Amino acid sequence: MLKKIFVFLFLILISIYLVIAVTVLNGKPTEQTCSGMELVINDSIDYGFISKREVLRLLNNKKLSPIGKNISDINIRQLEDELKQHPLIGNAECYHTPGNRIGIEITQRIPILRVMAANGEHYYIDDEGRTMPIPNSAANVAIVTGYVDKAFATKELYEFGMFLQQNPLWKAQIQQINVTPAKELELVPQVGDHIIFLGKPNNYEKKFERLKTFYKKGLNEIGWNKYSRISLEFENQIICTKKEK
Repeated sequence: MLKKIFVFLFLILISIYLVIAVTVLNGKPTEQTCSGMELVINDSIDYGFISKREVLRLLNNKKLSPIGKNISDINIRQLEDELKQHPLIGNAECYHTPGNRIGIEITQRIPILRVMAANGEHYYIDDEGRTMPIPNSAANVAIVTGYVDKAFATKELYEFGMFLQQNPLWKAQIQQINVTPAKELELVPQVGDHIIFLGKPNNYEKKFERLKTFYKKGLNEIGWNKYSRISLEFENQIICTKKEK
């Protein structure tokens, strides 16, 4: 009988201990403070648009720096939303890491074209078809000049810019895109002293396939500076204008 009472009391004590232990462990994080941040900026080698110092300054100015704050009081979603509002940040992910730290991973916006329009507007088009401001550091992308409005830039030119991004040969070869009043494209290449007249921005694959063949079988034989203008406007043909002597 005494043995049963002893076992019963022992089980009660164990149960009380477990309840207290779970309560203490669950409550422990609320008493801990953030000891620091682990900040990662993706693509920082290719696009140094935003620095770690600027991110820290942004969070401090908004009084959102998590350092020294109680872990339970840090609003991860609020941190992400605030960082995403920065005009050069494409995405931000925040999370808890071991050691009572907050991890922040930032993805910069990626420009594909730089617009320097005749109307004075100056901006980048990013890989999602949105305009973005010109940061302090420049990106190695084709420059767009001429009669460009933002509607044309974020649709037709964006689609052409993505075509260049997906084709390393033409991305390296095309250094300038001039837009005529008729919204036709004149391309200035890196190699060759000529203008490539694309016409309306459509059928890129076929037009550039013809140009690639002409480069290999034509210009490689007769010279890259023989013509002043190479037109790809019409289907299944290339029209060349010789340079005046």
